Amino acid sequence: MAVARARLGLVALLFALAGVGWWRTVDQMRGMDGGPWTSLGTLGWFLGVWVVMMGAMMFPSVSPTVALYSRMSKERSPRLPLVFTSGYLLTWAGAGVLAFAVAIAGGQITGDVLSWDRAGRWVAGGTLVVAAVYELTPLKDVCLGKCRSPLGFLLGSWRDGWRGAMQMGVKHGAWCVGCCWALMASLFALGVMSLVWMAFIAGLIAVEKTLPWRRIATYGTAVVLIALGIFVLAAPDAIPGLTIPGSEPMSPMERMSP
Repeated sequence: MAVARARLGLVALLFALAGVGWWRTVDQMRGMDGGPWTSLGTLGWFLGVWVVMMGAMMFPSVSPTVALYSRMSKERSPRLPLVFTSGYLLTWAGAGVLAFAVAIAGGQITGDVLSWDRAGRWVAGGTLVVAAVYELTPLKDVCLGKCRSPLGFLLGSWRDGWRGAMQMGVKHGAWCVGCCWALMASLFALGVMSLVWMAFIAGLIAVEKTLPWRRIATYGTAVVLIALGIFVLAAPDAIPGLTIPGSEPMSPMERMSP
C-alpha cells in the first residue's frame, strides 16, 4: 500500500479507467438483464462488453500490483505498467471467449433444458454452491495468495522490457482467473448482464484481495454463495435484485439471440 501511495497517479489512472468501464457498462447493458443464464448475443458484442466489464471490476483490486511493478521496473517508461495491464486484460479476454464457447456449446447440446422452468434454476443454484465449495479449496488458496502478494508474484515471475511486461501481465491474469473463475460463474448464474450482481461480485473480489483477514474474507464469501444458492433453489423471489427469467418483458439481448 505504501508503493500504491508512491505511485498515486498510476493508481488514480487505473481507478479512472475502472470508472469509465462502469459508465460504459451501464450504457451497454441497460435493459439487458434476463436473469440467470442471460443470452450472450454475438461473440463480438459479448467480448467487447466482457473486456470493459473486467476492467471495471478488476482494475481497483489489481492496482497495487501494477503500482509495485512500476516501482520495481528498471525502465521508468510510464507505458510499461499499461502494457502489464493490457496483458492482464488479454488473459481475461481469453477467459471470456472460453465462457462464450461453453455457453453456446451447452445451449446447442441441451436445447431448452437449461430454461428456468426446467433445469436452469437447479443448475444456477448448483453453480453457486460449487463456487462456494471452490472458495475453500487449496487451489483457490494458492491463486488468491498470488493475487494478495504482489511482491512474491513479481519476484518469482520477473521479465524485463516491453515483452516481459506483457508476459507478466498475462501470467498475473492467469492467477487471477484461477482465483475468480468460480465467482464469475456465479455472475452468470445470477445474471451476467445485471449491474447489481456485477457490482456485488466485484465487491466480493475486492474484499478477498484487499482485506487483511484472508480467511474471514474467503469463508465469508463461501457462506454468502451457499446462502444465495439455497435461496435460488428454494425461494428465488426472495432474493433482491434477481431477475426471474420470463417474469419481465423480452429484453433487447433476448431479441438478438437466435
